[in-house]
Amino acid sequence: MATVALGRLARPASAAEPLIKVHKDPNCSCCAGWVQHLRDTGFTVEVDEAADLPSVRRRLGVPADLAACHTAEVSGYILEGHVPASAVRRLLTERPKALGLAVPDMPIGSPGMEGGHPQPYAVVMFGPAGRTTFMRFVGKEAIG
Repeated sequence: MATVALGRLARPASAAEPLIKVHKDPNCSCCAGWVQHLRDTGFTVEVDEAADLPSVRRRLGVPADLAACHTAEVSGYILEGHVPASAVRRLLTERPKALGLAVPDMPIGSPGMEGGHPQPYAVVMFGPAGRTTFMRFVGKEAIG
């Protein structure tokens, strides 16, 4: 099995890693930064340059108040906004009954929004049972 080291702990490369399909505005640089964050942490990412993101969100069932600047699909879940790769991995490991995860707005320091003083923010799990805080972060680092 191959190992990829990217200045962090090495993690085995895996053919079983799920594909993340990202719907984003073709002119959005922070979306491209989030895509690169996912790739840097071992995910395979396919990008759909979508001109009409609101219709994508409606089709997928993303609540309007959780909308951010890009929407992604992975293994039956939705990712909205700058969700850190570690939260995506936890979601895919635990497989909770939910539609997906969202990081509303665009917190400074979140993946793709680097620069400035990182803000604390919550990754929200949403679905038919409501919403709950799934994880908390400052920048890309999970906290308590």
